[in-house]
Amino acid sequence: MLHLHSTSSDRWLAQVDSNLKDILIDHAHCEQKAAAAAMDLMFDYVENQDLCEEMTEIVQEELEHFHLVLALLKRREIRFYRMKPGTYGRRLKELARRQEPDKAVDRLLIAGLIEARSCERFMLLRDHLDDQELTDFYASLYESEARHHATYVRLARQYASDEVVDTRLEELAAAESAIIEEGCELPRMHS
Repeated sequence: MLHLHSTSSDRWLAQVDSNLKDILIDHAHCEQKAAAAAMDLMFDYVENQDLCEEMTEIVQEELEHFHLVLALLKRREIRFYRMKPGTYGRRLKELARRQEPDKAVDRLLIAGLIEARSCERFMLLRDHLDDQELTDFYASLYESEARHHATYVRLARQYASDEVVDTRLEELAAAESAIIEEGCELPRMHS
């Protein structure tokens, strides 16, 4: 279960249809950010060996995905370049509480919700696009994103009780749904 409170709107699919190149470039940036977020967690919670081992695997997988997206861009002769980020990730991260262990719970759950939304968006791309290479590509990424989501939620349970984590996950999922519903004018993977 992905714990999302909403599904993506037709507004986002319209952005995909009119700005596919930007969506693909942003996807590469998202994979970089996902690897960096996992590295940050590994450094910030170095005393948690389970977390560090899981983050190592996620970093490797996210960097592998980054290289797969770069190869896809290269095959399509799309130049990879720096882009202005959308507002989704920043707005979610602003919801994190400041005091530990609440901060650890929130950071892990927010990372998990981002993975869940990516998972949902990859399936939408798989089903929506009329491009066999892209539909196959996004279908191939779905499972790892769902697994990352589950890993982040499981790790959050090491910092608080199941009840506390479940309640906070519901709160953050509701906020994530509102953020994704409002959207962003920039065509991005999470706009």
